[in-house]
Amino acid sequence: MTGRITPSGPRVAILAYDGLCAFEFGIAQEVFALPRPEMGARWYRCAIHAAEPGPIRMAGIAMQLPRAPALSGADLIVVPGWRGIDAPVPAALCRALRRAHGRGARIMSLCSGIVVLAEARLLEGRAATTHWRYIDAVARRFPSLTLLPDRLYVDAGDVLTAAGSAAGIDLCLHIVRRDFGAAAANSVARRLVVPPHREGGQAQFIRHPVARERGVPLAPLLDWLRARLAQPPRLAEMAAHAGMSVRSFQRHFHATTGRTPGEWLAAARIRAAQDMLEAGRATLPDIAAACGFAHEDALRRAFREHVGVPPSAWRRSFAQNRKSPPISPVTS
Repeated sequence: MTGRITPSGPRVAILAYDGLCAFEFGIAQEVFALPRPEMGARWYRCAIHAAEPGPIRMAGIAMQLPRAPALSGADLIVVPGWRGIDAPVPAALCRALRRAHGRGARIMSLCSGIVVLAEARLLEGRAATTHWRYIDAVARRFPSLTLLPDRLYVDAGDVLTAAGSAAGIDLCLHIVRRDFGAAAANSVARRLVVPPHREGGQAQFIRHPVARERGVPLAPLLDWLRARLAQPPRLAEMAAHAGMSVRSFQRHFHATTGRTPGEWLAAARIRAAQDMLEAGRATLPDIAAACGFAHEDALRRAFREHVGVPPSAWRRSFAQNRKSPPISPVTS
């Protein structure tokens, strides 16, 4: 019988404060704090950081936390939903976050946690997002912010923001992918029983739930398209596969994903290329052919346009240099 593995990877601090949003706090705990022996010893080391003295109440539950070590030791700091869009943020917390960020820590907010990052002046010169219901209120309180209301999350490098509650899962999985690779993110997603990457942005949720037309969901079609990236079908074939007219299909597709079929395919090709680059085995010509690019140069151009770096740089950053931990099958 093997002993329990003690993680030695990045240190994660999850902030807690009175009026904490329980769901976002739980998301961060689930992804970063849950024991995951299948990930090996390099997985996250996680602690709850009480950002203020006194009892912490969330969703009718009260808890008393000891003062955690200073944020100066954290590599990643998670700011769950703040207690109110108009609620003040303690100056001491803002100073602590600026110090941590200044020495290299990544700071991420979930949903209304953007208020804390904005008050700490960590979003100046960066794009950010939050729940669509809060966009206007946040813009009024912080008029200089660049807000992207249609995004599920925004990765600005060392500062990251997520939209509504469930988008916090998307951002946490994105962090896992950045740190440990696609296989690790997929493993965590399976445990959560969620997709490792959701299609579209907040636009699909603002006026109505995921659109349906004649009772036909798009998920089977998207899986069908992913399996045909090397030679994607024409628009008329997509519409026929979905059982719709071309016009209805285009409208339904955009309402569901927030993109045209062509835009979605372009993004799907890039994601597939990223996965193959991270695997570290295939050549660029092979990746281009498998992902539907006419040739290697087309892959390079598209990668620079959509990702901002050449494929070779992505491979160096995210493939074997990362040395992802071993992952065993997850059955629960």
